[in-house]
Amino acid sequence: MSPNNTALPPVVDADTWRAELDELRKREKAATRELDAIAAQRRRLPMVKLPDYTLVGADGPVRLVDVFGGRSQLITYHHMWSDGAQWQCGGCTGFTSQFTRLEFLDNYDARFVIITNGPIEEALAYRERVGNRMQWYSSSQTPFGADMDAPPGGGFAVNVFLRDGDTVYRTWHTNGRGTEQLSHSFALIDLLPWGRQEEWLDSPAGWPSRPTYSGWLDSPDIARAYGTEG
Repeated sequence: MSPNNTALPPVVDADTWRAELDELRKREKAATRELDAIAAQRRRLPMVKLPDYTLVGADGPVRLVDVFGGRSQLITYHHMWSDGAQWQCGGCTGFTSQFTRLEFLDNYDARFVIITNGPIEEALAYRERVGNRMQWYSSSQTPFGADMDAPPGGGFAVNVFLRDGDTVYRTWHTNGRGTEQLSHSFALIDLLPWGRQEEWLDSPAGWPSRPTYSGWLDSPDIARAYGTEG
């Protein structure tokens, strides 16, 4: 049942619906081909040699090269952090809660982990509180976060690295909405007739609309669903 005073898509016969869908499919296929072309360009990017950073993991100091866990490729999500806060960034907490089964990356010689500028003890406690399933590392004792465009007090980011022996190279970076390509939640929501229902969207008149982010689960919601708070 639709919310009160919410418009609905027009009702048409099956042939008209199929024709409209076929028109949309042309754009969807074009977008898929463009994403393929972007990925091809990404595979041709040059890379930057990095110094020998030392992070902190659950078992103590660990070199960045060892965060790869013997693999050749590494993706890092840089989680926003405020030291001492009970709840960290809701967007980061919700986004990373999606990734519960990452073993498939083993077949691609890759690993995906979280880096935060917060102290490792706080980070690991928060991981438990919200039921996060990823491996966490702290860059609190190194300039790694700042050097990777995710400084203390700054925003979130995604970085990708390649290891050649004991040498690590930075190959790709994004932030902001660039991280959406890693998310399945937005992809699912965007398929719905009413979409994300956020006020910035280009939607037909009468579509449900609310302030941006207001539909997102916040950190306490994630904890109740997956963590010790539940």
